[in-house]
Amino acid sequence: MSNLRQRLVLAGVFLITLLVSVRASWAKPDADRLLALHRHDRPTPTAIALVEPKIPVTTEAVEYVTIDGQGIEGYYARPENMSEPLPGILAIHEWWGLNENIEAMARRLAGEGYQVLAVDLYGGQVADTPQQASQLVKEVAQNSFAAEANISKAYNYLVEEKQATSVGTIGWCFGGSWSLETALLFPQELDAAVIYYGGQIGTKTPEELSSLTMPILGIFGAEDSSIPLETVEKFASNLEELNKEAEIITYENAGHAFANPSGDNYVAEAAEKAWQETTEFLSEYL
Repeated sequence: MSNLRQRLVLAGVFLITLLVSVRASWAKPDADRLLALHRHDRPTPTAIALVEPKIPVTTEAVEYVTIDGQGIEGYYARPENMSEPLPGILAIHEWWGLNENIEAMARRLAGEGYQVLAVDLYGGQVADTPQQASQLVKEVAQNSFAAEANISKAYNYLVEEKQATSVGTIGWCFGGSWSLETALLFPQELDAAVIYYGGQIGTKTPEELSSLTMPILGIFGAEDSSIPLETVEKFASNLEELNKEAEIITYENAGHAFANPSGDNYVAEAAEKAWQETTEFLSEYL
């Protein structure tokens, strides 16, 4: 191997190692931040996850991707009377994982007239304690390439297998950050993105956000100590300066996870208003 070629190979290895190292370094602070917020929390169902769908829906477990030889199952829900392809939604779980409460939200979204795939970024694991959830968040952040592949296959599943006529994404907390990541993975293809208090908004530069073409709905709590109002306002300002179609809403008297399907931080009035905003947004753009 020539000296020049050897240097190029070594430079490539260094850059890959550096990228993996940087990505992994996000894991601990983000997981620790969430652990501090949820240290007394439990994955109990909230009121938003107990509402029945508007119309009858049908559901099934579907294997939409294989990662490292392991098949990953998502939860697929659609209207019972679906006779032709419908708009699709990727639902991304909060830090507890793809539990029964996220499945309930998939059914509720399907009841609005969509086909919904609730993805699983934890490979079948579900957390029962904040400590378990924190560890799972770290594992995803330390192997974010696998999570991106997971999301990409989920998108392809809706488009290719289910012929979704358009695709949006929604996520809460950990899933809110991944809703934004999904938008960045599919900046031209995705038709709408809903971000419920995704903490990673603060890490995105205008250059990264410039590729986005879909309408964005961002939902945040004014009392969320983990995502200061300045961070939310900066995110909104960046999108506005980039001429992006975005609506960023901050709810008073609401903290982090105020509309989560699981947990003890639910704020009914704010959560119900946010759900109305969400369904109106999805109806307009999907």
